[in-house]
Amino acid sequence: MKLLSEKATCNSHGQDSSYFLGWQEYEKNPYDEVQNPKGIIQMGLAENQLSFDLLESWLAQNPDAAGFKRNGESIFRELALFQDYHGLPAFKNAMTKFMSEIRGNKVSFDSNKLVLTAGATSANETLMFCLADQGDAFLLPTPYYPGFDRDLKWRTGAEIVPIQCTSSNGFRITESALEEAFLEAKRRNLRVKGVLVTNPSNPLGTTLSRNELELLLTFIDAKGIHLISDEIYSGTVFNSPSFVSVMEVLMEKNYMKTEVWERVHIVYSLSKDLGLPGFRVGAIYSNDEMVVSAATKMSSFGLVSSQTQYLLSAMLSDKKFTKKYISENQKRLKKRHAMLVRGLKNAGISCLESNAGLFCWVDMRHLLSSNTFEAEIDLWKKIVYDVGLNISPGSSCHCNEPGWLRACFANMSEDTLNLAMRRMKAFVESTATNNPSHQTYQQSNTTSSKKKSFSKWVFRLSFNDRQRER
Repeated sequence: MKLLSEKATCNSHGQDSSYFLGWQEYEKNPYDEVQNPKGIIQMGLAENQLSFDLLESWLAQNPDAAGFKRNGESIFRELALFQDYHGLPAFKNAMTKFMSEIRGNKVSFDSNKLVLTAGATSANETLMFCLADQGDAFLLPTPYYPGFDRDLKWRTGAEIVPIQCTSSNGFRITESALEEAFLEAKRRNLRVKGVLVTNPSNPLGTTLSRNELELLLTFIDAKGIHLISDEIYSGTVFNSPSFVSVMEVLMEKNYMKTEVWERVHIVYSLSKDLGLPGFRVGAIYSNDEMVVSAATKMSSFGLVSSQTQYLLSAMLSDKKFTKKYISENQKRLKKRHAMLVRGLKNAGISCLESNAGLFCWVDMRHLLSSNTFEAEIDLWKKIVYDVGLNISPGSSCHCNEPGWLRACFANMSEDTLNLAMRRMKAFVESTATNNPSHQTYQQSNTTSSKKKSFSKWVFRLSFNDRQRER
């Protein structure tokens, strides 16, 4: 008799993905300017640490909120006692107004349609429980955030089918790619329940165009399925084109009185825009009353603390502060993004043109020894162990082209980023000297048969699993 459940013993969490393995190597040998100057620099963590001073300044100027007081009187006991899972009304109102502000107040949100969750991870999983049964599938455009293998699949039993996007058009979503993914799901005897997109994209750092959003709405309308728009990076857009929420397009195209209106759901979080991942504040927004009701009940398994809600309701209600924060944070992200792009260019490496997020999608195809994912992992290992930079290989993001990697830029100081770029330049120069063939390799050698050989492993969680399946 087995003493543990299948869930406890299965290997479907994704923890053995190279995305997480890079973190483990960093934790064994973390860079520190004084204590460990030759350690690994963490460039695999999408954290926004650029505007903590603005948050700390607000806290210093608002001691009542930080000290759990109202009009100078302590409300600690009130906050410490049980609160129901619907959340504090003041915080939900502040949250929806903040979401509108980030979108230029082009759309408004109803706090009654908002469900609070313990971060975006919980929000996405909760939506899977609401929309899909075990064995149902959601379509996701590649490359996508490696954590989705855990968030969407591990406990829910749902499946992911990739929408294969390519560098030929900047990894944009096309109608043919959508249709092919839908057919692939059918070939695997999976029932497609919806499409999930990140806008802005993690790992691409790009915003979806209006054309793409309109295409997605047309597609889910025709197929009778759902659309989840994960918009947790919506406040990080620092260059044109500006961010366009799916809610804005829904209203522009007059979907309000159609079934599509209730089949589009938004995920949001304060982890990226405010840089507060440790506060565990996420949200689901849906026009479907049954989804809101079910998700609210499920949220009891991952509530946001009353203390956190009280503090942030005061902060987000301060419109003078939020306006200044959003503007200044975007300026800082733009400057730091430019530093990374400039540093990589100086090392002979280019990036996908991007306008949002806390990372760049880096093109290292010319550094591969061959057009294979084995070569990508070899390159990644050298960068981690020899160069001392933890960046995320494209294969962990289910990219179908070897040689793309994600590098984060907002979780470190300028000095640390400059050091990372010096290390990378030295590595590229050394590679060119010792192995000139790496510099002459061209991605155009890709063949259709090689692409087909990877069609199976793209559904797996880790590089090792992929290798075993091929």
